[in-house]
Amino acid sequence: MTASPPIGHSTRFVALEQADFQRLEHAGYLKGLLQPFKGKGSLVTWASQCAALRDDVIGLAQRRVLPQARAYPFSLLDVQLAQQATGAGTTFLRWRNLDRSSMGVALWEALLANPATPASLIDELYAIELQRIVLNMQISLTHSIARQALECASKAAQAEAAYLRRVHGHTAAVPPTTKESP
Repeated sequence: MTASPPIGHSTRFVALEQADFQRLEHAGYLKGLLQPFKGKGSLVTWASQCAALRDDVIGLAQRRVLPQARAYPFSLLDVQLAQQATGAGTTFLRWRNLDRSSMGVALWEALLANPATPASLIDELYAIELQRIVLNMQISLTHSIARQALECASKAAQAEAAYLRRVHGHTAAVPPTTKESP
């Protein structure tokens, strides 16, 4: 149960309501972010939703993009699209050479510039790179939002504990916020 100060009892501060955010909502994916969070619980829920969305985007890349980028005729190239797990607990798409000694977009650029790369693949390689860029951005954004929401939930829990100490005149323990690897 999350305690919150009685709304409407203060004349110095008026909490934002959903109507305040509706003018700012330009896209469906922002609806979860642009809401009047009421405490730790809703922030943890939002973080979980963002992490699930991030995982769904990674899954989409693994199911739909990587198999195509690794299939014939791309499988004959010296540079291939691969997934890279990070220490932060997420996965991105990266270009790498076959012996895994080098990784990065410079490999893709060299592949495009190489006269040995068939001209018939250039448009497709460009499309794969654009898809990689967008997916990595989506993964990064959802990961960052999830991490920030968890940090905010922790701060909200600390604020709630301080509030409860003052209101109830006793020590209120701050329950640990469950941290995942967003």
